[in-house]
Amino acid sequence: MKNFFILILLFLVGFWSKAQMSPQSKKITNKYFPELEIEINTPAFQKKKGFTNYEELMSFLNQKVSKYPNLISLKFIGTSQEGKEIPQVTLTNLSSKEAKIRCWMQGGLHGNEPASTEGVLMLIDQLLSNDTLIPLLDKLEIAIVPMANIDGSEIQNRYASNGLDLNRDQTKLACQESVYLKQAFSQFDAYVALDFHEYRPYRRDYAKLSEWGVTSSYDVMFLYSGNLNVPKELRDFTQGKFVNPAKQKMAALGFTHHDYFSTTKDLGELQINQGSVNARSSATSYALTNCVSSLIEVRGVGLTRTSFKRRTFTNYSIGLSYLKSAVLNETELMNIVKNARTNPNKEAIVKSVRKTSKGSVKLIDVSSTENLNIELVINDAWYSYPTLSRKKPTAYLIKKDQKIVFVKLKILGLQLDSLKEKSVIAVERYVVTKYTQDAEEYEGARMQHVSTDINEITQEFPKGTVILYLNQPKGNIAIEVLEPEASNSFVSFDLIKTELGEELPIYRYVLPNKL
Repeated sequence: MKNFFILILLFLVGFWSKAQMSPQSKKITNKYFPELEIEINTPAFQKKKGFTNYEELMSFLNQKVSKYPNLISLKFIGTSQEGKEIPQVTLTNLSSKEAKIRCWMQGGLHGNEPASTEGVLMLIDQLLSNDTLIPLLDKLEIAIVPMANIDGSEIQNRYASNGLDLNRDQTKLACQESVYLKQAFSQFDAYVALDFHEYRPYRRDYAKLSEWGVTSSYDVMFLYSGNLNVPKELRDFTQGKFVNPAKQKMAALGFTHHDYFSTTKDLGELQINQGSVNARSSATSYALTNCVSSLIEVRGVGLTRTSFKRRTFTNYSIGLSYLKSAVLNETELMNIVKNARTNPNKEAIVKSVRKTSKGSVKLIDVSSTENLNIELVINDAWYSYPTLSRKKPTAYLIKKDQKIVFVKLKILGLQLDSLKEKSVIAVERYVVTKYTQDAEEYEGARMQHVSTDINEITQEFPKGTVILYLNQPKGNIAIEVLEPEASNSFVSFDLIKTELGEELPIYRYVLPNKL
């Protein structure tokens, strides 16, 4: 009988979400997530219902540009699938001659996470109008895309118009929005990158963890990469000088926080996946370009306008904390990023596994509204270890018929060269020794799964063969998309088609001298 009522509760949660009603009781809201009594001068808070729509967004941005022409500029980086222009604003003091720290921020990549857009709009408003914050623009150049998924945001839907998830599209680049966003990000060349999101606190996996189910207890969770192709010095710096001060700010405000986790099951056992190593989403994709990177997850999906000021203020406060950390640690930030871009790792990590341990997370019992510490297995990305690694090549050689590959590599910010004449070169080639392909699509692709043998050969390459050298600022991302066994590679996403026994059109050049 209890399970029957839990199923009814889950049904009602889904129904309430679609009907724009919050599934959360006032008792839980008032006890743990009381609304803030503050004034926020952004479009959603100028009305009683709904969230900022595209027309209101553009009106807000145009007013700011008109009022503060020396501090903010506006351009469009492309169009959504429904034809709406995607705005990007840049904030900096044009009168200041100081060297600028470039910081990238975006919100609304998932269209049903409105506090992400509202948080960056609040940040724009405060940076332009708050006298104590305006001096930050002497030191910073901040590029902000407030509503990355316009079509989804207009109907409060997570996905882009073609049904794909833009935060699973950071390497395959199947959506035009992904292409425009990545091109803008690559051109901006950020030292710090933040992607604002919200997460769903009422999950089906939580239904059986107490008599009537549980819900998440954290105002915000921080996602920062544990990918081993991101230099360790940069990973540690991100955690120590950016994530930790933001957590301290949350604690000072009385807001709860945790490293980001999601639920998974292993042989029916509920477990926690904590952190990220996955380049198909922004936190790791950005980090692989050698910058400080985080994805901020505020508790909010499905809650409509419940605690909406609190959620917006959380995103705003974390964004401001990262900007202040960038200024406070300017010299060290510049040195660590420069070192990461000029002294890359000597190994290419193709596959890794998260460290597994027992731990506990704090959840809220829906019935009693009391906190529960639930002990679960935690698979922690921050403590990943390699299971397949190779010596990092000097360069990858790619056959010149792989035109779609070249386009995507350039969008990712990678520089390509080519052979000026026909050449005989000693390389390592990949031969596919195991091959399967999924029957169903994942995010628009039928995933390929391969194992390869690597053979040393000397062969002739024609003029025009493309060369991708790894000793370039964003070279680490190349490992993720070109090593065939990597989970986000162009082979895995069926962009480079293959089959058992085939030689792949990518070759590893491992000699130290340039071609």
